[in-house]
Amino acid sequence: MALNPGAAQRWVWRHPRPEGVTGLCIGAGSDPPVHWRRAKRLARRIQAHARRQRLAHEVITSPLSRCADVGAWLARWGWRHRTDVRLLELDFGAWDGRRWDDIGAAALAAWTDDFLQHRPGGGESLAALLARCAAWPEVDASVVGHGGWMLARRWLAQHPSEPPTAARWPAPPRYGEAWQL
Repeated sequence: MALNPGAAQRWVWRHPRPEGVTGLCIGAGSDPPVHWRRAKRLARRIQAHARRQRLAHEVITSPLSRCADVGAWLARWGWRHRTDVRLLELDFGAWDGRRWDDIGAAALAAWTDDFLQHRPGGGESLAALLARCAAWPEVDASVVGHGGWMLARRWLAQHPSEPPTAARWPAPPRYGEAWQL
């Protein structure tokens, strides 16, 4: 992606891999821990990236610890750190923290059949997440967020007038992966 000359560079990083989440539905209602070494390692990567790109030493994170712990490391090294609830992952309601296998095919089908408006587990619809992403301000800071938020933000940028479907929704970024906003 080409940058506009003089335009601020904005990056979002997916949080490090949390402990014990394999096979679980993890959203805004879950806050599994991230090993401190993983949080520190990602903070070092963000710090080095900012130095190379001459970016501001400011980071905005989701308030969930899997993101905020990275910001806390950066704050220890002199960065400005703040949290923003608009960066939260999708709220999966009653599904949050449960095994995907235990949620059931019928419940998953109801979500994928009405991917944009259905509220999985009684939580938040994808339309609501997209609205949060659309309202995200242009900031001159690094961001540490969640895979679902990053996907929604990218969907809006690449498909501004096209509603998402489950069949076209991409796979999430890897833990610790960075995307330019």
